[in-house]
Amino acid sequence: MRLTRYTDYALRVLIYLGARPDALCSIAEISRAYDISQNHLMKVVNDLVNVGYLASTRGRFGGIKLARPAVEINVGAVIRHTEDGFDLVDCGTCIIAPACGLTGALRQALTAFLSVLDGYTLADLITKPAELGMLFSAVRNRDLPQTG
Repeated sequence: MRLTRYTDYALRVLIYLGARPDALCSIAEISRAYDISQNHLMKVVNDLVNVGYLASTRGRFGGIKLARPAVEINVGAVIRHTEDGFDLVDCGTCIIAPACGLTGALRQALTAFLSVLDGYTLADLITKPAELGMLFSAVRNRDLPQTG
């Protein structure tokens, strides 16, 4: 099973914001922190705002933050939302599909995969918020112009 970059970015945004629950953050800030495309993040963030995972404030002092506590954001639900489909292989066009057990085995494996993720919340992924904050600060400081 391989998750899409879209899902990866969605989880990264949620983790970043979850590690800084009281701060309004910008997409540019998150983009710099992970060294990923700001354009891609804009699409992801817009989607996460539309479905209620994030709240956004427009304007000069605006930004984004979690719309609800990290403990209320289920990882399995986020992945179900961000992934287009979960067909691991294309059994629908395979000539042996009616007599093959692969389809059922893969369906069972996918169910187990998602079931494990359903047992986690965003809060569970942010086990070391202070360390995450220090890592993100190090990136911000690295990007600042050096004086002296």
